[in-house]
Amino acid sequence: MSQPRFLILADGDFGPMTSKTANSVIRYRPQQVVGVLDRQLAGRTSQDVLGFGGAIPVVSSMTEGLALGPTAVLIGIAPSGGRLPEAWRAWLAEALDAGCELWSGLHTFLGDDPMLAARAKAMGVAIHDVRRPPADLQVAGGLAKDVDAYVVLTVGTDCNVGKMTAQLQLVDKLNAGGVRTRFVATGQTGIFIEGWGIAVDAVVADFIAGAAERITVQGATDADIVLVEGQGSINHPGYSGVTLGLLHGSCPDAMILCHQATREYIGDYRQAAWLRIPPLSEYVRLYERIGSAVHPTRVVGIALNTYDLDDVAARRACDAAQVETGLPCTDPVRFDPAPLIDALLQDRQRYLARRRAG
Repeated sequence: MSQPRFLILADGDFGPMTSKTANSVIRYRPQQVVGVLDRQLAGRTSQDVLGFGGAIPVVSSMTEGLALGPTAVLIGIAPSGGRLPEAWRAWLAEALDAGCELWSGLHTFLGDDPMLAARAKAMGVAIHDVRRPPADLQVAGGLAKDVDAYVVLTVGTDCNVGKMTAQLQLVDKLNAGGVRTRFVATGQTGIFIEGWGIAVDAVVADFIAGAAERITVQGATDADIVLVEGQGSINHPGYSGVTLGLLHGSCPDAMILCHQATREYIGDYRQAAWLRIPPLSEYVRLYERIGSAVHPTRVVGIALNTYDLDDVAARRACDAAQVETGLPCTDPVRFDPAPLIDALLQDRQRYLARRRAG
């Protein structure tokens, strides 16, 4: 089956911090993106807006976007309130009439919209609501602790600090080095990039750990290392439940702690800041203690997101984090991810020795 060619819908919000899904697909699957629809930035390129993505054009209408030859329209942002604006529904209907599939990671399922569903059926094209969870999930039973693969979970100080990105920066280099490595997607953006997974934030609470367990076990098939995408933060007032479900369901042997170097408070940028982010060393202790209550685990490295710093300040932030925690630290996008890869490979040797010793 050929890979879809995406026109990304990011109207009004295409930017470094406001279009996470669009940005990640452009970073890791640029060959599949024909354009981005954002009326406010039409005429620019992805490179102009994000600093990467090259000449991918930003267009002003669905008609202009369809002229670029997409086979699918991907929703790259979450509209305010989670509801589709009427203009978007009209655009999506236009795309369906042109024979394009729809790919969505919204909590509102496009396939449940009667008009869009009827258009898709009439044209014989699919609507992919990747956040729709499987119907047969079960409560976790500790199965992930028994896999042969070495399981690594990214954990964070907040949402949107680079947990998925850190894993994606490692997976190709590990595979290129002869270590069979699989990335396990637990959010809609990761699913768009990898092609499979479960968006755990759409799962009923009792089954979050079960969902994490299922995809960890699946990812461990014919793999030496499984990189599980983390979500949220263990002390996030809104999303800690998802974080804990992933932590206990995936039974990681190791963790990478992710943090945006300049971020001081937990929470969405649109809300008033009120909960200060504790020191990284405190997060290391917190994640290790809570994770090890189910399965022995340790933090083996720090991945910093330094996108809003210059190179000198970014290096200084990495050095400071390394001194504070005693763990290797890098920005795996901006700098060489080798410190994290070396830390994983070294810890994996200890893990294998423990397993051989019984």
